[in-house]
Amino acid sequence: MATSLRLTAGGPILVALIITACAGAPAATPPISPGTSATPREVNIIAVDYSYEPAEIDLVRGETVLLHVINAGLVVHEVVIGDMTVQAAWESAEAAAANPPPGPTPIVSVPPGTAGIRIVVESGQLVSLLWTVPTNPGALLIGCHIPGHWAKGMQAAIRFVSPGMVP
Repeated sequence: MATSLRLTAGGPILVALIITACAGAPAATPPISPGTSATPREVNIIAVDYSYEPAEIDLVRGETVLLHVINAGLVVHEVVIGDMTVQAAWESAEAAAANPPPGPTPIVSVPPGTAGIRIVVESGQLVSLLWTVPTNPGALLIGCHIPGHWAKGMQAAIRFVSPGMVP
């Protein structure tokens, strides 16, 4: 006689719990150790249509990081790091480009003296940049100003943390 397994409404939840228990606990996130020019801390920023992962980046003031910007989306994206003045300057500059093609063009620029960082990444591309975080930067965030992307919410927060903090 054949036997059968019958799952009730709670069955899938029970199976998921058993699988999780067998897999073991995930490794704990290590405390943040600030990067130096000799040994920068690596920070990944993944651009996806139309968001960033993680949605919040933890940085230590004055540390040196190796930013890895990865475009896991289907269209060109950018990472602009700066305060709201920098974000507004790039949003305005890219919106003002006449009939912009998809993505940034060499004719897009912001007013002289506008601080910040801009990294452009094509679909599937990885771009890395060595950067020393300012010691007194004020409020910084990350944004994509390819036309329409900022309006769709393509933004991420930067949180300044103390060395040794566990994110």
